[in-house]
Amino acid sequence: FRSLNQDMTLAEFKFIWYMEYSHRMWGRAVGLAYILPAAFFWRRGWLSRPLKGSVLALCGLVCFQGLLGWYMVKSGLEEKPDSYDIPRVSQYRLAAHLGSALVLFSASLWTGLSLLLPPHKLPETKQLLRLRQYAHGTTALIFLTALSGAFVAGLDAGLVYNSFPKMGERWIPDDLLAFSPMLRNVFENPTTVQFDHRILGIASVTAVTALYLFSRKIPLPRRTRMAVTSLLAVACMQ
Repeated sequence: FRSLNQDMTLAEFKFIWYMEYSHRMWGRAVGLAYILPAAFFWRRGWLSRPLKGSVLALCGLVCFQGLLGWYMVKSGLEEKPDSYDIPRVSQYRLAAHLGSALVLFSASLWTGLSLLLPPHKLPETKQLLRLRQYAHGTTALIFLTALSGAFVAGLDAGLVYNSFPKMGERWIPDDLLAFSPMLRNVFENPTTVQFDHRILGIASVTAVTALYLFSRKIPLPRRTRMAVTSLLAVACMQ
């Protein structure tokens, strides 16, 4: 308030306060939704040995996610001599918090689907192996794109350029490598961060499209084909 938002009213402050409060309460509810049923099922002996390991890992990830959230918010309250007029959380901690949430969500979904939907027994052809490897590579690219989005949010990099596909009047901005050393631009230069996010986003959509086209050449179960088609639809919508 002292540094940047002197004109904020009490009603406006209450709005952002309740946003943060709701997020924290929802996070704690998610934690209970993991830990309480896990303890109940464990005590009843309903968990196999491999599933016990998965449950422990998921509960640990939930706790770690909450810890990361606290660590991230804490950075927004620290005095920063080089940017005292723009209070914000660390983009590094924000990316870690988002990345941890994505891992937790993906692991939860994978564990649940593994229990609900038994895997198809498909012949291990060379084409199927390539499709699986390409799917894993596409997953990693999408994950990296999402993390780069956290850096865009953390640095308010979305406010620097709002034209597409060019950034302003240029394809490659002049200040892309303005910071020294050069590697610092990737994580701290708003222009570079937005540029990287655009490139990764385009690469992700291209990879998903290629995955879809490659999958059409392979005889796959209906469930798998629906998954690949849904992935393409969501990538285009995103």
